[in-house]
Amino acid sequence: MPLLLECARVRGPEYLTQMWHFMCDALIKAIGTEPDSDVLSEIMHSFAKCVELMGDGCLNNEHFEELGGILKGKLEEHFKNQELRQAKRQDEDYDEQVEETLQDEDENDVYILTKVSDILHSVFSSYKEKVLPWFEQLLPLIVQLICPNRPWADRQWGLCIFDDVIEHCSPSSFKYAEYFLRPMLQSLCDTSPEVRQAAAYGVGVMAQYGGDNYRPFCTEALPLLVGVIQAADSRSKENVNATENCISAVGKLMRFRPECVNVSEVLPHWLSWLPLKEDKEEAVHTFHFLCDLIESNNPIVLGPENSNLPKIFLIIADGVANESVKTEDACSKRLANVIRQVQVSAGLWTQCVSTLNETQQKAIQDLLNTA
Repeated sequence: MPLLLECARVRGPEYLTQMWHFMCDALIKAIGTEPDSDVLSEIMHSFAKCVELMGDGCLNNEHFEELGGILKGKLEEHFKNQELRQAKRQDEDYDEQVEETLQDEDENDVYILTKVSDILHSVFSSYKEKVLPWFEQLLPLIVQLICPNRPWADRQWGLCIFDDVIEHCSPSSFKYAEYFLRPMLQSLCDTSPEVRQAAAYGVGVMAQYGGDNYRPFCTEALPLLVGVIQAADSRSKENVNATENCISAVGKLMRFRPECVNVSEVLPHWLSWLPLKEDKEEAVHTFHFLCDLIESNNPIVLGPENSNLPKIFLIIADGVANESVKTEDACSKRLANVIRQVQVSAGLWTQCVSTLNETQQKAIQDLLNTA
């Protein structure tokens, strides 16, 4: 469906709007009535992408009323199904085969929950704080998702929804802070890496978009983030994405809320944690901040007599080699300019390049050739 709308763009905005009006009612109705979970998840995904594409104004009051009732029903059904599964585990016929079936059902339910999150993301990103009064009918159920006794997947996706509230509806989002702030900060130390990742992303957008009301919580979050990053197994396969979100969040705290952080103390540590290799989206944020620091001749980043430049070259080279920096990204040009400035000094250039292996040297050259 979203691809169909993309194709309709060439016919002009009026034709595009007509096609969307033709599709919208049917999509919302299907979300409420489709019994097959596989088909339902595809419909919900398509609807979310369509709303993102069409943007503010694509849904009228009747659409919102119907959609709100359907999403509320999906969340209530999610909790009811979990209770039924727990009851079946107490049944005298319960065995390993039953448990396997119950786990399959749980995975299906969680997948539908992810699509509820997708739809809310599309609505928040399109309508911003205007949609918060509509969201209030869902708020008690979203809060229930992030309760400590809920399964980790519930807490992950509940936090993701509140991440969107902070990112797209701030500073108005602080109105609901009493419901999610304490669970979000506590979740930075959760045993589940998926929950930690969602919480860390929330702290990052809190710093970037949240507004002054969030300042005390940004200060409180910093040592918790650092604790996750410095844990012995923080870079293991199962933990690395959560850890990289924590590193990015620390960068956002320094960049957007420097009054909440002892930047001169934290910055050397942050530099030593770079580059991010797994989370490409967060890697871009870290490179933009790194560019800010280099372009302002930050003495901590550059080091005495530019002694940190070889380390910076290594970070940039690894970022390009891992495709964390892409030629279409705005920061690729900024990074290339940094490298070109070093090229002017032959001795410094040789010193920086000599520390790189063949793959890293090629990455630097590719960046210069394309940016």
